[in-house]
Amino acid sequence: MADSKSDTQKDATRQEILELVGKYYAEAFPRKPFLGGISQIPVSGKVFDGDELINLVDSSLDFWLTSGRYAHEFEEEFAKVMGVKHAMLCNSGSSANLLAVSALKSDRLGERALVDGDEVITMAAGFPTTVNPIVQNRLIPVFIDCELGTYDATAEKMRAALSPKTRAIVMAHTLGNPFNLDAVMSIAKENNLFVIEDSCDAVGATYDGKPVGSFGDLSTASFYPAHHVTMGEGGCVQAKTASMRKIVESLRDWGRDCWCPTGHDDTCGRRFDWQLGGLPYGYDHKHIYSQIGYNLKLTDMQAAVGVAQLKKLPGFIAARRKNFNRLYEGLKKYEDFFILPATTPKSEPSWFGFLITIRPGAPVKRYDLVQHIESHRISTRQLFAGNLLKQPAYQNIPHRVVGDLTNSDIITTNTFWIGVYPGLTDEMIDYMVSTVDEFMAKV
Repeated sequence: MADSKSDTQKDATRQEILELVGKYYAEAFPRKPFLGGISQIPVSGKVFDGDELINLVDSSLDFWLTSGRYAHEFEEEFAKVMGVKHAMLCNSGSSANLLAVSALKSDRLGERALVDGDEVITMAAGFPTTVNPIVQNRLIPVFIDCELGTYDATAEKMRAALSPKTRAIVMAHTLGNPFNLDAVMSIAKENNLFVIEDSCDAVGATYDGKPVGSFGDLSTASFYPAHHVTMGEGGCVQAKTASMRKIVESLRDWGRDCWCPTGHDDTCGRRFDWQLGGLPYGYDHKHIYSQIGYNLKLTDMQAAVGVAQLKKLPGFIAARRKNFNRLYEGLKKYEDFFILPATTPKSEPSWFGFLITIRPGAPVKRYDLVQHIESHRISTRQLFAGNLLKQPAYQNIPHRVVGDLTNSDIITTNTFWIGVYPGLTDEMIDYMVSTVDEFMAKV
C-alpha cells in the first residue's frame, strides 16, 4: 500500500513538472516579428514547441541516460516512415554512414563481404561524410560527375565507372532530391552490387511512390538541427533484413556478438553457454566481440526529442515543399541566368534547400550575388564540399575518376543554396526573392 501511495505521489509530481515545462516553453520561446534586413533568415534550423521540451524532461526524469524506451519507440516509428523493417539509432548521420559502409566489410556477409581495395561508385560533388567511410574502410572511391539541375549521377556515368573491382554504390540524395533509383538499382542487380542510400538530406522524399531509403541494402538519416527532424545530434541506419540489422547493431555496440538490448541480460537464454574464437567455453556472451566495432549509441534524451519531432514530420515536409515552390515561382524569371533545381523524374523530393547555379557565361558571379544576399541577413551555403577532390583532405587519397568532372567543378565555382526549412514564413520567402530581384535589376 505504501509503495502504491508513493508511486501515485511520484506520478503526480512528475506530471506537475511536465506541465510547468509546457508553461516555460510559452514564456521562453515567443515568436518574434520578422524585420527584413534586420532579422536573420537561416538556411536551416530546428522547429519545435513544448512537446519536445516535455519529452526531453520526461526522459531526463528517468535518468536512464543511454538508449532506452524513447529510442525503441523512435526506431519502430521511423522504420515505418522509411518503408523498411529495421531502424538502428546512432549518435550522428556521419556515424550512420560509417556504420553502413563498415557493415559491407563484415565477415558475416561471407563471400559477399567487401575487402580492402574494392571499389565503390560515388559522386565527386557531395558531402565528406558520404565518402569518408569508404576511405576509412580502405575501399577505393570511384568518382563520377553529376547533372546540373538534378545534381544526380546519370546511368551512363555509373555504367562507365564499373570495373571488375566494383562492389557497391554509395551516394546521397542531393538536398532532398532523389537520385535515379531505377538506374542505380538496375545496375546494382546486374552486377551484384551493394547499394547504400545516404538519405540524410532526404527524409520523406519518395521515388516511384516509395520512400527514399527503402531501395538500397542500407540507408542512412541524420537528425542534426539542420535536418528534417532533429534530436540535436543523432543519426540512423535503416535496413531491410534482420541479418543486416544484426551486423549494424553489433558494429554500433562495440562489435559485441551479444544482441541483448541495453539494460537486458540473457535474451538468448544461454549467456554462459558459448564458445567462440579462442575463448574458453562459458565466457560471458555479453563480452564476446565478433566484429571491430564502436560505441555509437545515442542518449534517450535525444530520442525523446526525436519522438516529438517525428509526429510533426508530415507538416515539416509540406512546409519545405511549399517554401521551395514559392521560391521557384519567384525566381524562374531568371532562368536565363540561373540553373534552377529540377526534380528527378518519378520522384517527389523532400527539399532540404533551394539550389541555384549561375550559368557559365552569365554576367553574374556567385561571389557578388552571395555577398548581396548575405548583406541582407539571408544565410547561404555552397553545395557542401563542391568537387571533393579540390578539397585539401582529399588531395592524396587512393581513388579513381571516371570521365571528366566538369559539372562538379561548375558546382564548386557557381552553385549555392538558400533555405526552405519549416521555420521560414511566406514573408521571409518573399523577402528572399525581392533581395535577388534587387541585385538582378543592376545586371
